[in-house]
Amino acid sequence: MSRLQQTEGLTDIQEEILKTVRAFVEAEILPVATELEHRDEYPTEIVEGLKELGLFGLMIPEEYGGLGESLLTYALCVEEIARGWMSVSGIINTHFIVAYLLLQHGTDEQKQKYLPRMATGEVRGAFSMSEPGCGSDVAAIKTKATRDGDGYLINGQKMWLTNGGSSNLVAVLVKTDEGQDSVYKNMTTFLVEKEPGFGEVDKGLTIPGKIEKMGYKGVDTTELIFDGYRIDAGQILGGVPGKGFYQMMDGVEVGRVNVAARGCGVARRAFELGITYAQQRETFGKKIAEHQAVLFRLADMAVKVEAAHELMVKAARKKDSGSRNDFEAGVAKYLASEYCSQVVEDSFRIHGGYGFSKEYEIERLYREAPMLLIGEGTADIQRMIIGRRLLEDYKL
Repeated sequence: MSRLQQTEGLTDIQEEILKTVRAFVEAEILPVATELEHRDEYPTEIVEGLKELGLFGLMIPEEYGGLGESLLTYALCVEEIARGWMSVSGIINTHFIVAYLLLQHGTDEQKQKYLPRMATGEVRGAFSMSEPGCGSDVAAIKTKATRDGDGYLINGQKMWLTNGGSSNLVAVLVKTDEGQDSVYKNMTTFLVEKEPGFGEVDKGLTIPGKIEKMGYKGVDTTELIFDGYRIDAGQILGGVPGKGFYQMMDGVEVGRVNVAARGCGVARRAFELGITYAQQRETFGKKIAEHQAVLFRLADMAVKVEAAHELMVKAARKKDSGSRNDFEAGVAKYLASEYCSQVVEDSFRIHGGYGFSKEYEIERLYREAPMLLIGEGTADIQRMIIGRRLLEDYKL
């Protein structure tokens, strides 16, 4: 057991869950992750194993068939899974955000309809805000739902859906005309059911195919195209239009804790690879770990791994307390993603020329880490959130 990333105050149940997940990562993910990643192959067997562990229902209450665990427990599990392969944690994250949105904002009927099947993994979730012409500027979305009798017609194009092909329930943010002065009050979240797969998955709804990426492979990232897609008004999240932006921001807030956890997991794995290689490789008659320059680099890496973990835990616990945690989540996501990138590069440097070879795991991590710098809001967006909250707290 590493002395890094230890978390004080966990219950026996939390410790047992983490022990189980850690063993699963060691036995089922790490041995195959790099091979599957190089083939860009969806980790079907790993996902089935996660279903059996109950991780798809980790935060879903027991009344709906889940384990009813906290955000902290979930984040610590994500940290362990990302240490094995970050793409697997992405498969769970989008599912988790949709379940969270349903739990916090869904109608009783929507909760009863979806949450029990989400807990087992029968229903797999994805969520969609971004579009080809906008990312962080959520107000600029153009996909629109117009009233059509007792339902709506949706037209437009969404972008960067994790689990876009493999999911069968997508929470989609679109524009609706609610007659409000604020653009943010004219957005609605729809719960879109579809068949898994690619092509026209429902009438007026197309998933063109996987987007080719530098890293974050295995998991499917897609577009989502609506062309006269008709949906019932009962599929509006919460049953009331015009609340979509605020619902999505609530989901992204917890999603940022998840991304921070992913950064912590990838950074820890990069540190492990670096410190192991440094004790094996010899130069100038001694192990490179004995050279002061490498030893100092390892020390800096460990400090960053530890600091990011502590901030992630703080953000998760703040949300679990029922308090607003946009500041803490922003700080954790910003620092964890930046530190992850730095730790991975340091490990890459320790590996020297071998780090450039696909035979070494660090090559995969080097391509995966950049996604965390932009996922769930770029570093600049996090700094904007942090800065605005500071001005609120220190207002003259």
